[in-house]
Amino acid sequence: MAKGEVSSMSRTVIEPLSQFDLSSHSRATTIRSLAVATSPSDPQHAFLYVGTYSGTLFSLSTNLNNSASSNGSDHPKHNGGTGESTFLHKLSFQRSVSVGDSPVESIFVLVELGKVLVLSEGSLFLVDSELTNHAARLSFPKGVSVVARRVRSGAESEGSGEQASSSSGGGGQRFLKRLGSGVRVNGLRVNKEGEAHGEGNSVFAVVAGKRLLLVELVLGGGGTGSLVILKEIQFVDGVISTMVWLDDSIIVGTANGYSLISSVTGQSGVIFSLPDVSRPPRLKLLRKEWRVLLLVDNVGIIVDPHGQPVGGSLVFRHGLDSVEEISSYVVIVSDGKIELYHKRSGSCVQVLPFGGEGIGPCIVASEEDRGGKLVAVATATKVVCYQKLRSEEQIKDLLRKKNYKGAVSLVEELEAEGEMPKDLLSFVHAQVGFLLLFDLHFEEAVDHFLLSETMQPSEVFPFIMQDPNRWSLLVPRNRYWGLHPPPAPLEVVVDDGLMTIQRASFLRKAGVETIVDNDLFLNPPNRADLLESAIKNISRYLEACREKDLTQSVREGVDTLLMYLYRALNRVEDMERLASSTNWCVVEELEQMLEESGHLRTLAFLCASKGMSSKAVSIWRILARNYSSGLWIDTALNNNNNNIRDSRENLVSGKEIAAAEAAKILEESSDQDLILQHLGWIADISQVLAVKVLTSDRRVVQLNPDEVVTAIDPQKVEILQRFLQWLIEEQDCNDTQLHTLYALSLAKSAIEAFESENLDSGNTESTSGISIFQTSVRKRLQVFLQSSDLYDPEEAILYRRLGQETLVLQILALKLEDSEAAEEYCAEIGRPDAYMQLLEMYLDPQDGKEPMFNAAVRLLHNHGESLDPLQVLEKLSPDMPLQLASETLLRMFRARVHHHHQGQIVHNLSRAVDMDARLSRLEERSRNVQINDESLCDSCDARLGTKLFAMYPDDTVICYKCYRRQGESVSVSGRNFKEDVLIKPGWLVSR
Repeated sequence: MAKGEVSSMSRTVIEPLSQFDLSSHSRATTIRSLAVATSPSDPQHAFLYVGTYSGTLFSLSTNLNNSASSNGSDHPKHNGGTGESTFLHKLSFQRSVSVGDSPVESIFVLVELGKVLVLSEGSLFLVDSELTNHAARLSFPKGVSVVARRVRSGAESEGSGEQASSSSGGGGQRFLKRLGSGVRVNGLRVNKEGEAHGEGNSVFAVVAGKRLLLVELVLGGGGTGSLVILKEIQFVDGVISTMVWLDDSIIVGTANGYSLISSVTGQSGVIFSLPDVSRPPRLKLLRKEWRVLLLVDNVGIIVDPHGQPVGGSLVFRHGLDSVEEISSYVVIVSDGKIELYHKRSGSCVQVLPFGGEGIGPCIVASEEDRGGKLVAVATATKVVCYQKLRSEEQIKDLLRKKNYKGAVSLVEELEAEGEMPKDLLSFVHAQVGFLLLFDLHFEEAVDHFLLSETMQPSEVFPFIMQDPNRWSLLVPRNRYWGLHPPPAPLEVVVDDGLMTIQRASFLRKAGVETIVDNDLFLNPPNRADLLESAIKNISRYLEACREKDLTQSVREGVDTLLMYLYRALNRVEDMERLASSTNWCVVEELEQMLEESGHLRTLAFLCASKGMSSKAVSIWRILARNYSSGLWIDTALNNNNNNIRDSRENLVSGKEIAAAEAAKILEESSDQDLILQHLGWIADISQVLAVKVLTSDRRVVQLNPDEVVTAIDPQKVEILQRFLQWLIEEQDCNDTQLHTLYALSLAKSAIEAFESENLDSGNTESTSGISIFQTSVRKRLQVFLQSSDLYDPEEAILYRRLGQETLVLQILALKLEDSEAAEEYCAEIGRPDAYMQLLEMYLDPQDGKEPMFNAAVRLLHNHGESLDPLQVLEKLSPDMPLQLASETLLRMFRARVHHHHQGQIVHNLSRAVDMDARLSRLEERSRNVQINDESLCDSCDARLGTKLFAMYPDDTVICYKCYRRQGESVSVSGRNFKEDVLIKPGWLVSR
């Protein structure tokens, strides 16, 4: 890790609490050692023990409740290099006791025992924590130079390390057993009373000369104590100058380096060696993580109880006089400054001056507690006590300084270390979001809003709609930490923010520092751009909130206000997408706004989504009418085209879209009155859409057919036919009236189409343009008549005009079984094959019907002379009893021979008479037509010359070749000659 300056993650972790001036009590001595402890009975009351070079031990106290508030300017201020604070409370002097004439080298506060162990003049002294008695020298070999108390890690050590490290109960006794059989008393007898009070005993590692002794402090009656040597460990690798005992590992430092010694086995090993030129070794137990910090010059290496490095190294900015720990930070003092480094990141997060440069060596001490809140720094004559700020105060301080990234990082650290609840991170993200919003950084603000799991969407409502409003009571009255102004509409926020920037600009010109971002000074924002950014990002937040599980009232607010924001940005597509999807918008809150802004499409979609079908369809009708009159320009249509389309195309497209959207609504509606009310204008735009509305199967209750038929415009014949077809073919309607109505309608359309063709008026079937049917009306009529038995066959006479001979015969002979009418119709046709066709129908009725033998015999009896006997015999069914028709067949054959003879005579006579008459008429007409050698054929424009030609009653003349091709649709003067055109061969003459 690089050696660095104060990190950008700098924060206020500690603040001065109180101070003590030794010179006011003793001018002849200076401070040598320092220790801090909290009263077990009163955690808000702390004690400081100060040891001097003259051998005096002072007791000081302070109250943690006297902490100054962390609110920016209220921090205690220091007076330059003196290290003295202007309004710090004084540490209360309690008592002092003389230990001897030599310096007090080390102080160990045994909180759980109510004792203080002091190292001075190579001996150990014991005094009560209140310093009410004289210091008692413990009976122990002299020459003690280093003392380390055993600390146990793990869950048992939570809270007070001193309590955990005592050999109380089973734990302490188990540890003594692991030490083996080397336990002995240094010439002293351990009495039973001491053994009985073994719960308060503590174990230490003591360096006396070249000996490393493991000893137990045993308290006797009257507050006296003695040291019991538990074990002696041989160590030969240099003189121990610093030592830490953690669990069963004793880590020692010598001039050669750092070593690890097992308190159980006594074996030792080198952790690493020190360079030849380096500062003396220094060790510090890190109680929070149960690690040990090993210092090499200005580098700190953290190792576990087994001496293995963990994590990274800490690189301090320069050498140090003393090192301590508070919470997640390593505290060092040097050259009149106190510095805090974060253990995990290695960053220097805080630097505080306390004594000025050149004041000499300094001492730092903290509570021997994982949750300690105090750290004390001493110069030669002064002591300054610092208190760790509550985590919330640290976060607030960072937020006030606009170090938002640092605040979030701190919360993440505290949460990972279990010092803060998990929901605090969400709380801080929301707080940061609001601060950024008022700083006019809207995108970053919403990013933090989205990271907050506890922030309610209703908290942004006041930024969109002025209070009071429909959702005012939903807004939480949570001002967070009171670091930002109360919510206000975005326009107000932008205006106030710009005013703040302008004011800060004036202050900067006057030399006054401000906390406004430099970017805002270098690139002054535009109000319109800021407002657009604000609306866009708040919209983004509400869009994300739509996916959350919210109450109905909050959902309504989110969707309704989101529509407001879309409208403010004129995001038409987003408005329509929101309105047409499942949404919680409140129509009455949006109706007036959408009407006034002309967003009628959005309003129509919105009404439809809310089940307000009548209003929605009415709006689409207005839009369709406005499209037609040119009063409305659809921005959605224009936006969908890169190039501006022809206005007429847009009008047509707009009308169709309006009709289609209205049709979608009506397709699901069961409100028959509403459907029939709007059917007409939809049909005027698209008959296909009108049919979809009438034939929809998406509605719960189907329409009344009779009322629908009555309501359909008589001019919209195909809509009626398609509706009736749907009822009959898809809904299995058995109403004979509807079947008959359908048949009549089809027949009428077929007749009109037939007459239209004969009048050369084209092939279109519908007067409304393109037909909605893919098959011809004749085909539909034929299919219907063959499939339905429910229409009134009396109307079949209408189909005679269509030339549908087979259909008419089927209706008369098979459906009505009216043989007489069928025979009369054959007589009207006048061709023998008609009787034969009728006979075939009687003999094979199809559709599973039995042959109609009696009707067949009747036909043979009445019209047998018109039938070919051989064909009749071929058609007769083997199942037909011959006795029924034998007499009739014999009479047929006789009449056939007689008619044949008569026919030959009549034919020869009439041919001659006919020829003369036709020639006379032709010559007369030819003179009128003036046919000569130069005359041309009216079909192929060929000269007639002496060729054969044909003349028609309308004086049309064609050549013989064209006459022969008359069945191939010969066109003459715009007229088609087809097979159904009557041609009389008698008109063919020769010139």
